[in-house]
Amino acid sequence: MATIIYPSPIFGPVHSRRLGLSLGINLLPADGKVCSFDCIYCECGFNEDHRPSLPLPTPAEVAEALKRKLKQMATDGQRPDVLTFAGNGEPTCHPKFAEIIDNTIRLRNRYCPQAKVSVLSNSTMIHRPEVHQALMRVDNNILKLDTVSPSYIKKVDHPAGTYDVRQVVERMKTFEGHLVIQTIFMRGEAAGESVDNTGEEYVAPWLEAVKEIAPRQVMVYTIDRETPTKGLLKATPQQLDGIKERVEALGIPCSASY
Repeated sequence: MATIIYPSPIFGPVHSRRLGLSLGINLLPADGKVCSFDCIYCECGFNEDHRPSLPLPTPAEVAEALKRKLKQMATDGQRPDVLTFAGNGEPTCHPKFAEIIDNTIRLRNRYCPQAKVSVLSNSTMIHRPEVHQALMRVDNNILKLDTVSPSYIKKVDHPAGTYDVRQVVERMKTFEGHLVIQTIFMRGEAAGESVDNTGEEYVAPWLEAVKEIAPRQVMVYTIDRETPTKGLLKATPQQLDGIKERVEALGIPCSASY
């Protein structure tokens, strides 16, 4: 089982399919995974297989490492398109997430004002006022909504604790358009059950939720790297393009990554 455990607190830059030249910011330990989901398709593997022993990086450690890397990139003539909070799990789980966002915006403004600050989040912490406010301050608030089917979420995303997708949709609406919806579509099987969410029974209710949330953009994508669960298959370009066209018919810009 191939997995990727990212350095912390800074990794890359890497070329992102969706965001361009991306400098990664990992708020989780460098030796393991911390996430409120345990997705069967996660490139970092399953939570139980990568329990960290190191602590979370502090705001000061993140700021110092980011400053050092941005100065080095400037010396090398590299300019990141985006500073992306991602890595080994859910970035908004960090108890000092809001403080780190403010530090990052300050450093971005000083060293690479053209770069966007992006957060890739599974949406499980957006009920916290400080997380919501911090996400309102970033350029790209990218929130996951793989489906609106509770049974599919339980089977594929494996959320820790209580997860009410209807409540998540309601909370997404409070961003008043300052968000990007990110959804993975795939085919195949896991544990002998279909995990195909490209059919009408999943796509139609998801489109209704997207319309209700009214994000400024939607990103649909599919599996790109090896997954910890075998039997998962990529959605086809034709399937993604068809979903993309239906999102655009709602008047919402949409990108598809194959």
